[in-house]
Amino acid sequence: MSETATSKASAATPAASWESLARSAGPAQTAPAAAPTRWRQLLTFRLGEDPYAVPIERVREIVRLPAITPMPRVPECVRGVISLRGEMVEVIDLRRRLGLPDSPPTRTSRVVVLHDDGRATSGLLVDGVNDVLRVPHEAISESAPSEDAHVSGLCERGNGFVSLLDVDRVLDLDVER
Repeated sequence: MSETATSKASAATPAASWESLARSAGPAQTAPAAAPTRWRQLLTFRLGEDPYAVPIERVREIVRLPAITPMPRVPECVRGVISLRGEMVEVIDLRRRLGLPDSPPTRTSRVVVLHDDGRATSGLLVDGVNDVLRVPHEAISESAPSEDAHVSGLCERGNGFVSLLDVDRVLDLDVER
């Protein structure tokens, strides 16, 4: 055997032995792999002591409560508009929209500005923003559909539940509570 043929044969042997060693060390391929878990990220906030959430992909930004300019002849839940870097943002008082008792804004009140989907840019006035919650898709139980439901599902968190809002229904001001 020539010297180059011998070196090629010896080079092929270690590679083959490493491959067989790696195959024998790996997990058995008998069981099908479990489907990957789908996760949802939710921005959680509160109205009073009650926690609510919206899908994080719908949130553009969160701003401290600026001065709100009232607007005439708008639904009661619309507090008015704010100017956000020259852009006019309609502010919806989420308490009023959900039929909860009014509460004056505090230092922790925020406006959650949502991505507009062809409509005017809107923001939700909330009592305070908590955090981003990452939950498996299966952990969200869908609520029963009803004509005026603004809550699309519930998610267990600690000893309580977080209400997941249907953003499109909340923003649809043609459908009153």
